[in-house]
Amino acid sequence: MSYAAYKMMHLPTGIDHCAAGFITHSPADAAAFSTPAPAPTAAAGPDGDIDSTAARAPRRVGPTPNLVVSAANVLEVYAVRAEVATGAEDAGNSSSTGTILDGISGARLELVCHYRLHGNIESMAVLSDGTENRRDSIAVTFNDAKITCLEFDDSINGLRTSSMHCFEGPEWFHLKRGRESFAWGPIIKGDPQGRCGAVLVYGLQIIILKAAQSLVGEDEPTRVLSSTAVRIESSYVIDLRDLEMNHIKDFTFVHGYIEPVLVILHEREPTWAGRISSKSQTCMLSAFSISMGLKQHPMIWSAAKLPHDAYQLLAVPPPISGILVICANSIHYHSQSTSCSLALNSFSSQPDGSPEILKTSFHVELDVAKATWLSHDIVMFSSKNGEILLLTVVYDGRAVQRLDLMKSKASVLSSGATTLGSSFIFLGSRLADSLLVQFSCGMPTSVLPDLTDEPADIESDLPFSKRLKRIPSDVLQDVTSVEELSFHNKAVPNIVDSAEKISFVVRDALINVGPLKDFAYGLRTNSDPNAAGIAKQSNYELVCCSGHGKNGTLSALQQSIRPDLITEVELPSCTGIWTVYYKSSRGNTTDNNEYHAYLIISLESRTMVLQTGDDLGEVTETVDYNVQGSTIAAGNLFGRCRVIQVYAKGARVLDGSFMTQELNFSMHTSESSLNSEPLAAASASIADPYVLLKMSDGSIRLLIGDPSTCTISINAPAIFASSSERISACTLYCDRGPEPWLRKTHTDAWLSTDVGEAIDDNDNSSHDLSDIYCIICYESGKLEIFEVPSFKRVFSVDNFVSGPAILFDVFSRNSTKDSGIGDRDASKVSVKKEEAANIKIVELAMHRWSGQFSRPFLFGLLNDGTLLCYHAYYFEGSESNVQCAPFSPHGGSPDIGNATDSRLRNLRFCRVSIDISSRDDISCLVRPRITIFNNVGGYEGLFLGGPRPTWVFVCRQRFRVHPQLCDGPIVAFTVLHNVNCCRGLIYVTSQGFLKICQLPSAYNYDNYWPVQKVPLHGTPHQVTYYGEQSLYPLIVSVPQVRPLNQVLSSMADQELGLHMENDVTSGGDLQEVYTVDEFEVRIMELGKSNGRWETRSTIPMQSFENALTVRIVTLQNTSTKENETLMAIGTAYVQGEDVAARGRVLLFSFSKSENSQNLVTEVYSKESKGAVSAVAALQGHLLIASGPKITLNKWTGSELTAVAFYDAPLHVVSLNIVKNFVLFGDIHKSIYFLSWKEQGSQLSLLAKDFGSLDCFATEFLIDGSTLSLVVSDSDKNVQIFYYAPKMVESWKGQKLLSRAEFHVGAHVSKFLRLQMLPTQGLASEKTNRFALVFGTLDGGIGCIAPVDELTFRRLQSLQRKLVDAIPHVCGLNPRSFRHFKSNGKAHRPGPDNIIDFELLSHYEMMSLEEQLEIAQQIGTTRSQILSNFSDFSLGTSFL
Repeated sequence: MSYAAYKMMHLPTGIDHCAAGFITHSPADAAAFSTPAPAPTAAAGPDGDIDSTAARAPRRVGPTPNLVVSAANVLEVYAVRAEVATGAEDAGNSSSTGTILDGISGARLELVCHYRLHGNIESMAVLSDGTENRRDSIAVTFNDAKITCLEFDDSINGLRTSSMHCFEGPEWFHLKRGRESFAWGPIIKGDPQGRCGAVLVYGLQIIILKAAQSLVGEDEPTRVLSSTAVRIESSYVIDLRDLEMNHIKDFTFVHGYIEPVLVILHEREPTWAGRISSKSQTCMLSAFSISMGLKQHPMIWSAAKLPHDAYQLLAVPPPISGILVICANSIHYHSQSTSCSLALNSFSSQPDGSPEILKTSFHVELDVAKATWLSHDIVMFSSKNGEILLLTVVYDGRAVQRLDLMKSKASVLSSGATTLGSSFIFLGSRLADSLLVQFSCGMPTSVLPDLTDEPADIESDLPFSKRLKRIPSDVLQDVTSVEELSFHNKAVPNIVDSAEKISFVVRDALINVGPLKDFAYGLRTNSDPNAAGIAKQSNYELVCCSGHGKNGTLSALQQSIRPDLITEVELPSCTGIWTVYYKSSRGNTTDNNEYHAYLIISLESRTMVLQTGDDLGEVTETVDYNVQGSTIAAGNLFGRCRVIQVYAKGARVLDGSFMTQELNFSMHTSESSLNSEPLAAASASIADPYVLLKMSDGSIRLLIGDPSTCTISINAPAIFASSSERISACTLYCDRGPEPWLRKTHTDAWLSTDVGEAIDDNDNSSHDLSDIYCIICYESGKLEIFEVPSFKRVFSVDNFVSGPAILFDVFSRNSTKDSGIGDRDASKVSVKKEEAANIKIVELAMHRWSGQFSRPFLFGLLNDGTLLCYHAYYFEGSESNVQCAPFSPHGGSPDIGNATDSRLRNLRFCRVSIDISSRDDISCLVRPRITIFNNVGGYEGLFLGGPRPTWVFVCRQRFRVHPQLCDGPIVAFTVLHNVNCCRGLIYVTSQGFLKICQLPSAYNYDNYWPVQKVPLHGTPHQVTYYGEQSLYPLIVSVPQVRPLNQVLSSMADQELGLHMENDVTSGGDLQEVYTVDEFEVRIMELGKSNGRWETRSTIPMQSFENALTVRIVTLQNTSTKENETLMAIGTAYVQGEDVAARGRVLLFSFSKSENSQNLVTEVYSKESKGAVSAVAALQGHLLIASGPKITLNKWTGSELTAVAFYDAPLHVVSLNIVKNFVLFGDIHKSIYFLSWKEQGSQLSLLAKDFGSLDCFATEFLIDGSTLSLVVSDSDKNVQIFYYAPKMVESWKGQKLLSRAEFHVGAHVSKFLRLQMLPTQGLASEKTNRFALVFGTLDGGIGCIAPVDELTFRRLQSLQRKLVDAIPHVCGLNPRSFRHFKSNGKAHRPGPDNIIDFELLSHYEMMSLEEQLEIAQQIGTTRSQILSNFSDFSLGTSFL
């Protein structure tokens, strides 16, 4: 019996739902954010300059809400950070600021919080009551009928569930009315005044969620209420069947009534395509007034005779109110008193006797359009082909007169659109990158410069955007993307001035690699042929088909980073490397682009110094560095004017190559220490102008620099001399910026009334202030923060080493009555004291990366290799709100005494999950592992050295973790910026090689995996890899517009075509065009030299011929007895239902010579009955699935001859082959398992699955000698079958038995079988284990891999514990999510033999005591569990 594990490696990126709301702050708080301080780089002039800039920027940029997005089961909340343009001097300099629109020079999305849920989000709404001082909450729904309301909780800096509503289970069965499957999940809408929400479940039931009434009058803006969000207090069900409704299409709440009014769009009696001519107005509107107290809902108005293709309702905002009904071919406006409509094309129909309706000047179809309101009378549509349309509701103060539609830009194919405040829209997309777009209604305040640069210039407001490669295809097209867009519509009356001029600028984009239809596994350009073991894995990359239509791209994804090597030297026994700047007094180079001057290399017994000029030249002999011993640390002091070198016995200060001061540690300590042992430094941390030393005996010394004389002096802090606790790690943190962040968390900070105001009153110049703090962790696990140089304790946490979810100051605890944080009992801590006692923090780091709103991160490395990582946040505890008297900012706090005056009482840290799988015992830290970098290839973050080196990039205040496998363990790392290596890096491997590298610039690292996207301007369908020449053949279809009569005549026979033509032309329409997809097979190659993707050759298909499959096959030529590698293409002619299906098989050979004209030549082509949907090579023969028949052919060199066949049930979707076994999946009839026997030349059925299943993808799972069959289906499940003819229940082997089943929650479109790496834990076991990597239509990538029984049993019992042991977001149950979903079909449940790493990954985020306790309960140890985790991730790191 074999067992499997499921793990997501790349989370879904295709955004399904987006919404805007004031989640983390109320609109009143947000007003303070809208005029942020100038960016630190812009040097502001005199004091008045900022005020004048702020005055010139229009106030139209009001408070900006948060953006909430969901992708499958991932929920993320972002904050929009706008950068206000500073002064007129920047406006001309467009290269640095991008376009200035409404006084904003740039904007980006910054992550607030992010969750992986145990359930897919079906719909999402923001519940808002529109008042200034209340926050909004997020309501999300899940299948079948679960609703959860979430609100932002400041005390934990994350979302907290405020209410849950479930209408499933036995007592709610009557709501289903006996139905089992429903077309879509629950849909939720919110009332604009926040009085209630409505959810449509089970097709015909509406649940009304009643909101709790506001506790205090709305006119009383008190600070106490600022944090409360809208909450739901009760709910009840309305059965729409009682109101004689059968088919609900949409519903929404309208504005402008005293009670909430729900308008429902429904179809009275359905129609169908054949009856449209006589019965097309079948929809109607009904408006109900919802009286929640009485639970009554009288109908107050209705409108009938709406077109059958109406599908969406939009509530018109006040002062107009009313409702817009969006149909595929027309738009209708209805209110209680008036109505008007607009026809969009010639297909729109109106009831007899109604007045003639207005038509648009152009032809457009609006089905599946997404809409959002830009202002109270302009609505923006994103249509199905990615065009942006603007509809103006023309209004004369009393009634709506007409609707006016105009075309605008082209953008991405969107799955949702939402307006963020008064100047941003967000276009979410499943098929392309999602865009944050700034728009401006009316005259732009500054004339936009007419930039015709690359579209990449739009992004220049992002940090280092010059390096971030963005794809031109995803930016708004048609007009040069940065130009303003203007409409001049002469006939518009003066009321619609605002729509005449609307400008759009793309400000930011969230990367999406979905939908992954197919992928190939090929070599990277910079791969190393000699690599072995795990380093070999980073030779490969996944090349995926993603996107659709004009947003179609080829995405190259890598899991691990392989830097581009510039040069390497052999350098044994290195212990550390540092690069330092040297700024002579006459040099006036700009700070941010200064080159490094020296590279200091510390070896075991000496130190080398190299000059980093045009080339690296060794200057060890001529400099005054201490080169006799090894160096502990080196860095710059006094604003890069001096270099400090710390070694074991002392320190030297150097000006360039000349020493200006030398300190000897031993002579300073002789009076205190009586023993003869001289003190030596063990580690050092540098923060200009201080250096913190940890001595070999565990004591602390501080070197204090004097900037006026550029000298340093040594100081032993008295506070540690008296204490007996041993220090396990220490570091310095420099809190730098125009306004240091940690100052805000003081209890006596002048800011304590309002965090939002960022500008420091008494300092308007641009030079940064910096506060230095010292962070110390003791062996007991206690963490303390001190101010430097006074060593005043400002923050302490008792149990940092156990990794609690929230860190807060000890002193704030006794006065904080906070429900969000439960303190663990002291009794529980002693569960396994002895195992907990030997876990220590061996290294600390704290850093705040660039960005005006960025907050510091704190890192602690444990001696078992775990990296704890925390994000600081500000939380003003309840004591400063409620008990205002004793804690007034100036009066001090009488009850605790002066000790707490200056503590960082309002500072908290929340734990951030970080997926690093290194597990190793660091008994004592030989050298630091964490290196923080501020610019490597335009990115910032940290590098974690050691046995599994890992890059952690900080993008949008979130971590992007990318391992680096290619060189094995790395012992030292530093950045290098000089002439030949721009923003590069140097590292030393444990084998003793020093490598100077750069990050590959073609990749974008702000994604779960580094990705390079290549625009194809067509839809990619299938890709395969030809290894001998590193080519990627792929199928692309490009939409082409054709005249209608040409399309019809070629589709059917002539007579029919003539009739049709007459019908069409008699209408006199000029819109006789039709869009058809033209297919071709492109052969792409990634250029070795330039790293660009190029099309080497294109094979066009015939008209109406769709290429369905392309594969590289190896066939045995029966005449020459040699193997030939050919490219096989299977096609189908799509000509409508009246023409019998046929297809073609094409075989192409690749030319061997480099310079030949044709890269590929056709060697065979033959028509077949039925579509050729899959091809594969079976032991030198070609297996072809054409229509419902599978034929096996042998290749003679010029002909294919059939030797065997098998009749499949309906249509084969996938073929897989192992040895002589064949597995194929049918479109409706599940999977079949065949074998091929050479001697009788027959394909015979071994077994099949007797159930019905709509297959998506199939593959073999190989675990040693065990063969399993894996299939994914249309209900988002994965099943594993096995063939066991000796088992009784297999009916003598006819039936495949179920080994495991699992609900993935996404459509798995492709499996790829890859060999697992043998790891230490499994070295003795089977060697040929293969895991399946799969891609989903949401843009996720995961793997299903075999595990041995012992690991499986251990992790399965851990998984069962974790279901109850951790609080799940939204209250979802992971077990019910992973149950097989049969969607109403009969299904016999199978065994549950898959463990779910999505749930197991929460184990590492628990605190140490909880981890030990759970491990003890299931009879194992924490280290055993963690080593199983790391073995699994090592075994499956394929890329």
